[in-house]
Amino acid sequence: MTTAAPAHPVEEILGAFAVAVRAAGVPVTMDRTTTFLRGCAAVGVDDQAAVYWTGRATLCGTREDLDRYDHVFTAWFSGTGLAPPTSRESRRRAAQADLGDGDGEGGESGKETVIRASASRTEVLRHRDIAAMSPAERAALARLFNLLRPTPPQRTSRRRRSTRRGEIDARRTLRGQLRRGGEPAELTFRRRTTRPRRVVVLIDVSGSMGPYADSLLRWAHVVTKASPARTEVFTIGTRLTRVTGAMRLRDGEAALEAAGQAVPDWSGGTRLGEATRVFIDRHGQRGMARGAVVVIVSDGWERGDSAQLGDQMQRLQRLAHRVIWVNPHQGKPGYAPVQGGIVAALPFVDFFLAGHSIATFERALEVIADA
Repeated sequence: MTTAAPAHPVEEILGAFAVAVRAAGVPVTMDRTTTFLRGCAAVGVDDQAAVYWTGRATLCGTREDLDRYDHVFTAWFSGTGLAPPTSRESRRRAAQADLGDGDGEGGESGKETVIRASASRTEVLRHRDIAAMSPAERAALARLFNLLRPTPPQRTSRRRRSTRRGEIDARRTLRGQLRRGGEPAELTFRRRTTRPRRVVVLIDVSGSMGPYADSLLRWAHVVTKASPARTEVFTIGTRLTRVTGAMRLRDGEAALEAAGQAVPDWSGGTRLGEATRVFIDRHGQRGMARGAVVVIVSDGWERGDSAQLGDQMQRLQRLAHRVIWVNPHQGKPGYAPVQGGIVAALPFVDFFLAGHSIATFERALEVIADA
């Protein structure tokens, strides 16, 4: 490690380093990260070479991962462009580190301390209200978004494929019998295939949603990366803005910057009913919303006519496969859905979910996948 005192706890630095290695293309899982932290606690975090070999042994899985790991390690820890350490003694210590439940001199208590501290900080951050976070916590939150792995919802296709089980494929079975001169042949089976279902995300970026807007766009970027060709993203304020192109950028920061430049009514008023009408007329009725999972993220404050929002939500429900409303205040103590927009929309919503923390965003991803 560098000799300067760290600005953040050691476990945060090591955890963030694992995230950086993953961002570089190395498939670092949560189990590998945990093993890496335990290994560092066993070999000692004061020895840079030991940390290097521990990470190399726990975070990398193939030869192709090694160059990427070396590049990230050098950029993350050395700062002076030093090559990765190659101390034979440090390598031996890392290889002999007890990464399981064995006993070691001072190792067990150190491992438990790192694991508990890391798990505790991460768990607290997962459930914290985004609006109440400090700038440092928001920076850590941005890294947690990279760990989300959504599963796109599936729909049954009209196409069928051959399988070992399923419905009998009468045509192929008869063809087999004809090839054998009418003699009985083995039964062949088929079943319908599945295809990703379209997901449409409408995000309220009005003034009342300001504390959550940045994180909601990060979340939408995660949803888009899971199925870029089948995901559409719009923002809602005083007007409707399509930001799908920005969300399809691979880099999250670049996607947020592009979306911010495209949205002209950031932190303005809210016209949910009018924006929903424009979406249905221009996009939804032409096919974008037909059979799709439509996710509306808003607190429900409506400057326009709430009755219009109710009418448009009814139209949307007829077109979409499922309509999901995510509200950052839902589930908080003392909250009741009494806003005019929410009252008008709820009869036409299939799922009404909370959306103020990483944990609630994970829950929303699960609902979307099962929709």
